[in-house]
Amino acid sequence: MQIVVTASGRVKSVYGETINLASIGTLDIQRGSHVEPNQEGQWMADLSPVDGPLLGPFDNRSEALAAEVAWLHENWLLSNLD
Repeated sequence: MQIVVTASGRVKSVYGETINLASIGTLDIQRGSHVEPNQEGQWMADLSPVDGPLLGPFDNRSEALAAEVAWLHENWLLSNLD
């Protein structure tokens, strides 16, 4: 689990349960994506909540979730560091 602390003291992370983030302070959890099946039964990772792309299709939900987390780490986590 990667945690970024900005110069203003804001903490940013892709949510996970490895660390109890509530111990840091008040949480503001926002959805970063939607992982859902398409009409063919394949899985798509829609990153539009963070102005990202639609990833997929993937045969397995676990593949879509892994792609989602990888994209968030590479493209979102280090962006907008106020």
